[in-house]
Amino acid sequence: MKVWETEIFGRKLIIEHGKMAKQAHGSILLKYGKSAILVTATASKEAKEGIDFLPLTVEFQEKFYAVGKIPGGFLKRESRPSNEAILSSRLIDRPIRPLFPKDFHNDIQVIVTAFSMDTDDSIETWGITGASFALNLSPIPFEGMVAGVRLGYVNEKFIVFPTQEELKNSKMDIVVAGTKEAITMVEGESLEVSEEEMVKALLFAHDAIKQIIEFQEKVVSEFQIEKWEVIPPEIPENFVEDFEQLINDEELKKRILVKGKKDRDDALDSYRKELIEKFQTEYVEKWDNETFDKYKKFIFEAYDERIKKIMRKMIVEENIRADGRKIDEIRPITCEVGLFEKTHGSALFTRGETQSLGVVTLGEPMDVQIIDTIFEEGERRFMLHYNFPPYSTGEVKGLRLSRREIGHGHLAERSLKNIIPSEEEFPYIIRVVSEILESNGSSSMATVCSGSLALMDAGVPIPKHVAGVAMGLIFEGEKFVVLTDILGMEDHLGDMDFKVTGTKDGITAFQMDVKVAGVNEEVLTEALKRAKIARLHILDLMYDTISEPRKELSPYAPLIKTMKIPIDKISEVIGPGGRIIKGIHKDFNVEVSIDDETGLTKISGYNIESIENAIKYIGNLIKELKEGEVFEGKVSRIENYGLFVEIIPGKLGLLHMSNLGKDAKELLKTIKIGDIMKVEIVSIDDNGKIQLKKFGEKTAPKRPHRRQNFSKSGVKNDKEKNAE
Repeated sequence: MKVWETEIFGRKLIIEHGKMAKQAHGSILLKYGKSAILVTATASKEAKEGIDFLPLTVEFQEKFYAVGKIPGGFLKRESRPSNEAILSSRLIDRPIRPLFPKDFHNDIQVIVTAFSMDTDDSIETWGITGASFALNLSPIPFEGMVAGVRLGYVNEKFIVFPTQEELKNSKMDIVVAGTKEAITMVEGESLEVSEEEMVKALLFAHDAIKQIIEFQEKVVSEFQIEKWEVIPPEIPENFVEDFEQLINDEELKKRILVKGKKDRDDALDSYRKELIEKFQTEYVEKWDNETFDKYKKFIFEAYDERIKKIMRKMIVEENIRADGRKIDEIRPITCEVGLFEKTHGSALFTRGETQSLGVVTLGEPMDVQIIDTIFEEGERRFMLHYNFPPYSTGEVKGLRLSRREIGHGHLAERSLKNIIPSEEEFPYIIRVVSEILESNGSSSMATVCSGSLALMDAGVPIPKHVAGVAMGLIFEGEKFVVLTDILGMEDHLGDMDFKVTGTKDGITAFQMDVKVAGVNEEVLTEALKRAKIARLHILDLMYDTISEPRKELSPYAPLIKTMKIPIDKISEVIGPGGRIIKGIHKDFNVEVSIDDETGLTKISGYNIESIENAIKYIGNLIKELKEGEVFEGKVSRIENYGLFVEIIPGKLGLLHMSNLGKDAKELLKTIKIGDIMKVEIVSIDDNGKIQLKKFGEKTAPKRPHRRQNFSKSGVKNDKEKNAE
């Protein structure tokens, strides 16, 4: 077993190797602050047959014991991963995936298991560094080292791995990953920071990444790891070269420029089919069809590579893109709101061949999402869910929620969440759903736009619109070109994909994935500058559609009123065993939700009169009563010594027969439960017991609190005198 230790970013970083999980191909125990994760890397010995992608899976395993908790629910054990665990897995996957060799097709599995976790330590971010350690200390081929940091921005200062307390006052919360040479991934949110601030943040984060990688290099240098050999596939001599000679670049260029995604794909596919049939005719004389099929995938790759080369050349040399646009041109945009009768708010945002339907639902307090993970626990009142059905790309697939959908929805949610009004201002639970109806590039950014439009259509008092745009980058030698509003093809064949969302006043969320080195300050500055121009253009179109939230909510939305209850009065509204509050729910057909810490009370329902009556009822329950106040009370109980009168809901007072007047006995015979009487408060004792009198009658003299005992002679004895 070996242990390495260093002080970094104000906390201790410890790496242990050779103690745990020794049968994995690579494993380390990483400790930072109070947190600890085990990171393992394993791979199959043989490559998967017939695949042309990297079969990598990354799993972040959240263990509730890591935070001293037992899982909720019936099973009491961890089951399917939470959204937070899935997002953490994606966070680790994205920066390590490009560092595997192109021809390595063995199954690879990286598992990060949280053994101990303090949220201040951002242990999911350390999973990026841990994965790099485990892979570099394994025989699995892995080209380079990568690390990740979390960055905050408090009082104009950047903080690496900020605490949760610091994040409360931070204008920025981003995770940045990279190699020693370049930034490779960014994910995060911000409070309308400027483009200049974002560039400074990324450069600051990269400096921090370099510090971690230096420590990583020191550790790995102590090992002599023999990596598995990656054997390139054997291809018959001149097989690919002969095929490439059949491709006519001008014909291919013409088909790349065909308008419309489906038509363009069909044109390129038909040309490929034509070329392969011609090529096969020549080669079938040398081999049988089975042998030809064995090597067919290599000519598929060659064809795709030629498309990539021509498309990039068109962009860099001719300033022409696949759909004929200029490099800074945005596809045509249309915005519509108020599409459906029964939804609380809706919007359709269409940009070229990408279309998102945003739908807002306003819920009652009971609709709040309960969060119980190792990352956080509590309640969430704003949710955004993203759906990507197969018909959006003209495909037939099973309907299931993918990690990609969770990731895209999370990015859009982060983009919008900081403009959502406070609970005091707008007490509703808010759910936004984005249905992607058509997709050809950046459906997550379309989701941000449709979500913002739908929120205003629903009457949610957001202060301003948020829009998003996806940008791309092409590197050719020393020259680079930034692309505005990229297509799916440009995302696939380009060198960088970055998404920027924000208002007119600044950036609210940022995501970037880079496939090449060389993304420096100049590139970042130019890319963010172009993204801002595009974002402002989109925002203008959104404001033209709906410029402010609607003044009235949908008639189908629940109604919610709020009131404040003194903390010491909450128990009076709830009642013994919840009897009173349950009675309010039943009698007024409303829901009442009380915050124990603030006393903020929400009364919700679908009838404003019922809500107002419930508020009045609750107001009476907590009202401070005073001697001399007069009420129209209802008789609730009759005893031989007097009446119990409910003067306000839930408050009874005793109207003793001595305070009923001269005809008290006769009155007791005629009065019935439910009768209304005008009464006045005589007194309220320390226990809250109320004495009443009939309004207009004189108060009877106070009776002694205890019976006086006299001696037989009628004279008080000494003991009785002393008692007095």
